[in-house]
Amino acid sequence: MNHRKLVIIPTFNEKENILEMIHAVMNLEGGFELLVIDDGSPDGTGKLVQSQQVAFPDRLHLIEREGKLGLGTAYITGFKWALERDYDFIFEMDADFSHNPDDLIRLYDACADRSFDLAIGSRYITGVNVVNWPMGRVLMSYFASVYVKFITGLPVKDATAGFKCYHRSVLEGIKLDEIRFVGYAFQIEMKFTSWKLGFKLVEVPIIFTDRTKGTSKMSPGIFKEAGFGVVSMKIKSIFSPYKANQSVLSE
Repeated sequence: MNHRKLVIIPTFNEKENILEMIHAVMNLEGGFELLVIDDGSPDGTGKLVQSQQVAFPDRLHLIEREGKLGLGTAYITGFKWALERDYDFIFEMDADFSHNPDDLIRLYDACADRSFDLAIGSRYITGVNVVNWPMGRVLMSYFASVYVKFITGLPVKDATAGFKCYHRSVLEGIKLDEIRFVGYAFQIEMKFTSWKLGFKLVEVPIIFTDRTKGTSKMSPGIFKEAGFGVVSMKIKSIFSPYKANQSVLSE
């Protein structure tokens, strides 16, 4: 079966990476499409994407937003766009090549061939597979996932991973307008909500390589949001059990 596949990449000042990333995704087998959501990059990232749409008119898409509105809202915008256009599998991915585009095929296979609903590109399922990160950041990321599992029970070793493949049923079932977080906590919240709704999750081992071009978008506020967000998610799940988006499921 020829599934429709959409890769969503949020960007802010990624001119060093975006052209190479576009061609890497376009050259994959399987007809992957790409949606870039650019938050008004002053470096001209959006214009670079536009320059490639002539070559890939039916496969390369662009949404330009005013200002830096956050990772989580970018993905929510992309999810809604994908569902409205009937894509079967929707992917999250970074623009900076920390995620290897070749692994999109492995994530897709986990969902399409092995019948999982959400496939997670995991840095920690087979040890610690991170390249070029300082040890302090590796430890912070690894123990963040340990903390998430301890607080919430989420059976995932890489809770903050941002490289994922969703079957459309997952995004239809989640009440996307009720997802509150924007950084690391957004990634945790989406996994936690998917799990609580009974969808099947699987971790696919990947090697994560820190960016070599451009600048990181990490900030202390993202870690703070994740720390407090995990506790609030757990409390919410106790007093207000997660329910699927009935308006979609009943259609």
